[in-house]
Amino acid sequence: MTERPAPVVIGVYDADGGVLGEAAYLWGRVRGTAHCSLCDITHSPVRRKKEWDALVARLGARVELRHRNELTTAQREVALGAGLPVVLVADLERQGYDVLVDADELARTGGDVTAFGELLQARLAAR
Repeated sequence: MTERPAPVVIGVYDADGGVLGEAAYLWGRVRGTAHCSLCDITHSPVRRKKEWDALVARLGARVELRHRNELTTAQREVALGAGLPVVLVADLERQGYDVLVDADELARTGGDVTAFGELLQARLAAR
């Protein structure tokens, strides 16, 4: 029996990467005009959460985090169609992407890594 490859999960932030993108997001947070619930899950105000790193280590999936300006064309199409932030999963058979966790579901976790991890594991198990 062939072992199934580990799923590829791609978390897409509702923010641009790079120095200017990060600065714009931080300024937007201060002004109350920018918010990303995936950022709340993965990062504290100053660094990536240790709980996030522990979740990724035990998940059994390859996890990639990308900013909206770092997506491939195929990823961008699905992510922007679903609304940001979003968590995608690669469909290796059809070489495309599906929404695994949408923006509303991310927001409902309230930034809690454990709640997000339970949701993510349930979604992965159902695939």
